[in-house]
Amino acid sequence: MKNSLTLFLLFFTCGCLAQTTSEETQVEVNDVEVADTGHSVKKATILSAVIPTAGQIYNHIAKPKGKKNAYWKVPLFLGALGYTSYKVIDQQQTVLALRNEYRLREQGEFGDPSLQFLDQTAILQLERQTSARRDQFILLTVLAYGIQVADAAVEAHFVHFDVSDDLSLSWSPQAAPGYVGLGIQLNFR
Repeated sequence: MKNSLTLFLLFFTCGCLAQTTSEETQVEVNDVEVADTGHSVKKATILSAVIPTAGQIYNHIAKPKGKKNAYWKVPLFLGALGYTSYKVIDQQQTVLALRNEYRLREQGEFGDPSLQFLDQTAILQLERQTSARRDQFILLTVLAYGIQVADAAVEAHFVHFDVSDDLSLSWSPQAAPGYVGLGIQLNFR
């Protein structure tokens, strides 16, 4: 069942990525031609939510040549998600081992030889600390996951953002009788 779901999600994502159109249609907005590539913010967000970093890859593919820079985030997000997930699993296994050791001690037995120097109170305290660390790593995993989904959504908005040489901002001091100020001039194309 798990393998079937994984295969379905993989084919779904590949199908979504394959449907991206490279055809551009020209749309005229206020006497300015704007290229409409059909890049969807919703699609980038959903892809990133279903498969971590798929939204970043979708955005990278949609960016014009020469401005592609989304690929470097993929290993960072996957590394963060992988590390925090690994730590959650590791801390959970430690919690279960400590609980098992405590139960064995109640029956008068010793389980793990490396924990023989600890008494039952110390084992309980260590179990609580490990549980707290596990919960912190769960929170960090959810946070990393949410950040990568938000990053894909925000970057999808800026896929075709134009920063040309025609944009400029200049400022100069202004003086007139009775006041001194700052003049700001912003030029768009």
